[in-house]
Amino acid sequence: MRLGALGTSSIAWRRTLPTAVRVPEVDLVALAGRSADKAERFAAHFGCAAESGFDALLERPDVEAVYISLPTALHHEWAAKAIRAGKHVLVEKPVGVDAREARELCALAEEHDVVLRENFMFLHHPQHSFVRDLLEKGRLGTLSSFHAAFCIPPLPADDIRYASDMGGGALLDVGVYPLRAAGLLLGPGVRVAGATLRTRATDGLDLSGQALLVSPSGVLAHIAFGFEHAYASTYTLWGDRARVTVDRAFTPPPAYEPVVLLEEQGHQERFTLPAADQLGACLASFAAAVRAGGTDSAREGADLRHDTVAAMELVEAVRREAVRVTVDQ
Repeated sequence: MRLGALGTSSIAWRRTLPTAVRVPEVDLVALAGRSADKAERFAAHFGCAAESGFDALLERPDVEAVYISLPTALHHEWAAKAIRAGKHVLVEKPVGVDAREARELCALAEEHDVVLRENFMFLHHPQHSFVRDLLEKGRLGTLSSFHAAFCIPPLPADDIRYASDMGGGALLDVGVYPLRAAGLLLGPGVRVAGATLRTRATDGLDLSGQALLVSPSGVLAHIAFGFEHAYASTYTLWGDRARVTVDRAFTPPPAYEPVVLLEEQGHQERFTLPAADQLGACLASFAAAVRAGGTDSAREGADLRHDTVAAMELVEAVRREAVRVTVDQ
């Protein structure tokens, strides 16, 4: 799959583009950034062409798909332009700043018969399939609660994730992970029962938060997220027979061997799983969807678009229901 990159973000430099040039399913052809100098540096490092601008990259006939790692507030604009140019799109999460942008992009991708996916790498890690298999086999009994957290320490003051006009904030950056995990593990129809947000006094940017969710089957969920914590990336599912915990749920390194902890009364089991490159699997899956004809309108593509919109509807519900606490920062 001949790929072009829009954006010179940190995640592109550290993770996505090094993986793209390594996996056999992808050929990185060209790159464009908001800074010409930075784009030249990226292009030289990754061995691809540097384009003069985003529009020029989208006009290249040898680019059939684009990876977008621009600030979140620009995702909708450039994903829409790429789709209208006939390009398949892998966009950094989240797909936009609200559910309206998600719905518009999903509808546009279906209309133009192209693949649209978010770069939610964790969805492609087999540790979650292992956990779902435990659930389906009844090892946990009747599920009653779900707890998930993705929290990171404070960022440098000039980090783009602190820019409210660029789609910054903890909810859109890290909160979307436990929200998406709730949908993955509890099924469709999860709704928000309540929420809190700690917001910056200067501009209302959310620095951290929590939310209470409930599934259609009555499973109660609690999620936490933020830029104000020691690192945590975990979830626990709790039933009347046992509970299971995944400690590196969202960003395990490729060489990391996940440990899934199953706790029953008076008994514990630790399952050490094989290491897996979730980003490589994400890129390979995207390339396979493109190679399948690009429609992405079969069940898998339709389900992914539905999940994308549902996750952004949960984001909006958290914002709507949240009790806000203003903090000086």
